[in-house]
Amino acid sequence: MVLCGAVLLLLKPPLNAVSRLRAATGRSTKAPRSGKDWTLPWRRPAGGSASRARGRGVALVVQQLAALLRGGRTPGRLWDELWTVYGNPGENGQQLEGARAPGTGLSEGSTAVLASARAAAATGAPVSAAIRRAVSMAFPPRDREARTWTELAACFDIAEASGCPLADVLTRFAAQLEAEDDADAARETALAGPKATVRLLTWLPLMGLGLGAALGVDPLATLLGTPLGLAALVGGVVLTAAGRAWSARLVSAAAGAGAP
Repeated sequence: MVLCGAVLLLLKPPLNAVSRLRAATGRSTKAPRSGKDWTLPWRRPAGGSASRARGRGVALVVQQLAALLRGGRTPGRLWDELWTVYGNPGENGQQLEGARAPGTGLSEGSTAVLASARAAAATGAPVSAAIRRAVSMAFPPRDREARTWTELAACFDIAEASGCPLADVLTRFAAQLEAEDDADAARETALAGPKATVRLLTWLPLMGLGLGAALGVDPLATLLGTPLGLAALVGGVVLTAAGRAWSARLVSAAAGAGAP
């Protein structure tokens, strides 16, 4: 019974497996919030790690930009409305109306980039250049949020150079970000089984020692008291450590196969 319970604990799915599964199918695990909700119906924040949640927050900003442009917002008004949702508290210490709604998933760096884009749009300066300058100061190199903001700036440059409607460019970019998030969620769900197998195989030798002791055999005396036992102990420890390292490396390689 103890061994069966240990196997069940090791093989049980992660606590947020349901959230990741619903995220992969585009379903939310939270009820809609009351009041003004800027989250589009096909892209609501779901469970996951903090970095993934922040990445989804930037993807949501891209979707909102496309929706506001299709609604006829001017560039200055466009960023002002986003700042109303994600902005920092006012100078008097009181929160702006609707500012930083719960669950938005925007980090402080993304909020700083948003502020720079808003200031550039208000003065008529190129928004893409302002985004790139803010990204270089707000994020470390090779950060996922920084990459998304940089690609958003490239969307503005492409629309300006080619004459293509910016709303169409942002809509396609948002679809690409959506596909990347779905792939990440599916990858984590697929790797849950191998990770559990690695944990089970790591603890299996200790479980075998406990089973031998429960049956009345003294496995420690056999392992430590005879030359063959010592050789088996050393060989088992070496092979277990090597198998653990190899399995962890395989899982890490599979997890990073789709990373940017």
